[in-house]
Amino acid sequence: MKLEIRNAVLGYRRQEVLRGVNFEVSTGRTVCVIGRNGAGKTTFFKSLLGVMPLLEGEILLDGRDIGSWSRAEFARTVAYIPQVRMLPFPFKVSDVVLFGRTAHLGVFASPGKRDRIIADECLERLNISHLRERIFTQLSGGEQQLVIVARALAQQPSFLIMDEPASSLDFGNQINLLSQINRLKSSSLGILMATHSPDHAFACDADVVVVQDGEVRRQDSCRTVITETLLKQVYGVEVDIKSFMDERSGKMRTMCMAREM
Repeated sequence: MKLEIRNAVLGYRRQEVLRGVNFEVSTGRTVCVIGRNGAGKTTFFKSLLGVMPLLEGEILLDGRDIGSWSRAEFARTVAYIPQVRMLPFPFKVSDVVLFGRTAHLGVFASPGKRDRIIADECLERLNISHLRERIFTQLSGGEQQLVIVARALAQQPSFLIMDEPASSLDFGNQINLLSQINRLKSSSLGILMATHSPDHAFACDADVVVVQDGEVRRQDSCRTVITETLLKQVYGVEVDIKSFMDERSGKMRTMCMAREM
């Protein structure tokens, strides 16, 4: 399955934010979106989700214009994880994840045995079953973010869209979250993630899209797109990109390192 934007102009009413946008993400792929603050990444996501109508162009999901999808049908196919986690009431983690089954229920229906089994499987998939009976608001930021990912997975979507999921996490929780995202890769799930860290793209071995100067461009493998020159152009910083062998995993790792002054 594929989610794509064709020949689009994105923005607010008559104010263009991004122009000439052509982009696609398929199931089985992870795509990271990078760019400065204010470059238009959130506008890009809101447009993909159908929250913000296009000024020009079209968005296709599985070859159909998203306007032809019902809200429930779209929610069963595309799950979204925003930057801000707001759950003011002290729900148990198991209930929070169960909320993800809403898209599969009728208007007055309640979750059944199968829905609870799926919710439990999503907790297990992310290795957080031990949090099942905990109160969501009492969890750490990293634990909360994994629970929100589990809730999105409970929708059983084909696409998972995440707007800077690691932005408020400490270093350890970022590594844990990225590790879990890597574990989610499968032929049935496509992942689209905005990030401020090029290292996240390397960690996920993702394709990369660069949002810069009012355009969405350069969609390709992170090892092709992310260069020292590009990072200088996008972020205005001097960095060195280093690859090394991780002795523990036996795999090559790539990282961006600040250039010595």
